This record gives sequence, structure tokens and C-alpha cells, in this order.
Amino acid sequence: MTPAQAKAEARIGLLNGFAAYGMWGLVPLFWPLLKPAGAGEILAHRMAWSLIVVGVALLVVRRWAWAGELLRQPRKLGLVTVAAAVITLNWGVYIWAVNSGHVVEASLGYFINPLVTIAIGVLLLGERLRPVQWTAVGVGLAAVLVLGFGYGRPPWISLCLAFSFATYGLVKKKVNLGGLESLAAETAVQFLPALAFVLWLGSQGDATFATEGFGHAALLAATGVVTAAPLVCFGAAAIRVPLSTLGLLQYLAPVFQFLLGILYFHEAMPPERWAGFALVWLALVLLTFDGLRTARRNAVRAAALAAQVGATTATAPADATTPADATDAPGSTASAASR
Repeated sequence: MTPAQAKAEARIGLLNGFAAYGMWGLVPLFWPLLKPAGAGEILAHRMAWSLIVVGVALLVVRRWAWAGELLRQPRKLGLVTVAAAVITLNWGVYIWAVNSGHVVEASLGYFINPLVTIAIGVLLLGERLRPVQWTAVGVGLAAVLVLGFGYGRPPWISLCLAFSFATYGLVKKKVNLGGLESLAAETAVQFLPALAFVLWLGSQGDATFATEGFGHAALLAATGVVTAAPLVCFGAAAIRVPLSTLGLLQYLAPVFQFLLGILYFHEAMPPERWAGFALVWLALVLLTFDGLRTARRNAVRAAALAAQVGATTATAPADATTPADATDAPGSTASAASR
């Protein structure tokens, strides 16, 4: 790939990243349009229509080989079921929160998600944190306490969204499927319960899909596109831009949600909530600074190692046998870089 092509690919990836996180950030504008449907009905339609939209997308790109492999792996199927259950909880709480006037609190859930992910890594995976990461987690915990005081209760919406999404990410990492494939598998698990719920609502006379006009029905059907479109853009970005860039772009979504909550939905922000959010943002600044510094340090060490190996290769005789201490040196350097 030429430098010009690489630059064009990077630009496409960045635009797709902005599009993905922008859509996720602006989605609170969409859910109120679906009223008078309740959160449960909206959630059920989202699950059902998402499978249809993703299924069509997979037909277009002709990617079905993964399905047969997945069906032959009961453990992976179990993990997909867990992922489907967790993301169902996440979607349901988020839709309810937005349509009940808690957009700001919902945005907090995605602000603290990186902190919760780190905590899960320590508690479940035995990961070790650097001092700055410990500081960020401590500041995040202080923020939750301050916000609990401000709300007069624990910020359960935020905590539920953060823990469910962090758990979802952990399970998806173990399943190791692509974005479209993973969503197809999860919505396949969700489809029958969702369809059953919609039919039950209809039998009770509480369904709005066929009673509020064509426009309302079309909006409910569009929940599948609203779910799949940002995921497609995210997939296009993930293969073209560095993870560090994606890590920074991820904050666009909760920032947009937070601004919508204040400026569009006019939710209250008393001083104690500002104080709590300020602590969360401080924790995220610490995490971001530490992550970028660590990535830069590792890149410098990797470059130095590559230069050392290249110099050794260039000066060694072609028929020489490499001594044991020469092979140990790069290994020790790599170990130091990994630490």
C-alpha cells in the first residue's frame, strides 16, 4: 500500500469512527419518537428487527461459514447466550432511562464503563494495575459516592449500564466473533422471546405496532437499522485506525448524550452532580494519559528491540551459529517491554 493509499484508508477509518460514536451519542433523540410504545415493546422490536437487518447484511456479503462452526461449539453457544442476555438488560435499561428523563445518568454509565472494565479485569482476571490506574479507579469510586449523595440514591442506572456493558465486552472477547456475526448470533437468541413478547402484547391489546399508524410502525422497524448501522461503521473503523484512536473516540458517545441531556432534554444538574461528573472526567483523563504514555513507551522499546535485532543480523556471519547469550538478550528485552 502506498503512503497516499494508507492516508486515504486512515481518513476513511476516522470518518467511520466518528460516524459510529456519533450515532451512538445521538441515539437518545430516537427513542422518544417511538412513544407511546413502552420500553419493553421498543426493546422487543429492536431485538427482532436487528436480526432481520443483520441477516440481510450477511446475505449481501455472503458470510455464513461462521454459523456452522458456532453450532458445533456448545461452549461458544453458551457464551453467546450470556452475551445476548446481558446486552438485552443493557438495551432495556438504556431505552427506559432515555424515555423516562434520565439521559444524563445514562451517559454517566458509559463514562464510567472503562473504570468498571478495569475493576472486572482485576477482580475476575487477576490483572495488575499501574499506580495511575489505581488512582483513576479510586477517583471513580469517589465520584460514584458523590453522585449517590447528589441523587439521594445510588446512581443505579449508570452502574447497571456500566457493569452490563463491561460484562458484555468480556464475554464477546471470549466468543471472538466479528461485529456483524456476533450481533446476528445474539439477536438469533433474542428473536423468539422478543417475538413472543410482541405477540403477547398484541393479545392483551397493548401493542402499538399496528395501532399508531404506518409512520410509527416504520420507526419501530427502523430500530434494526439504528442498531446495526453504527456497528458496521465501527467495524470499518476498527480495521483502519489504531486502538488508541478508537479509545479516544469512544468518549464522543457519552459526551453527546450528556450534552443532549442538559441542552435538549433540560435535565437538572445541581452542583453536587457537576462535582461527581468532574471527578469521573478526572479519572478518565488519568486513564487516557496513562494509556497513551504506556503505548508510547512500548512503541519506543519495540523499535529499539527491532533495531538491535536488525543490527545483530547484519553483522553476524552467514554461516555462524548464534551463541546462547545472543538469543537470550532479545528475549529479556521483550520481557522488559511486556512489563
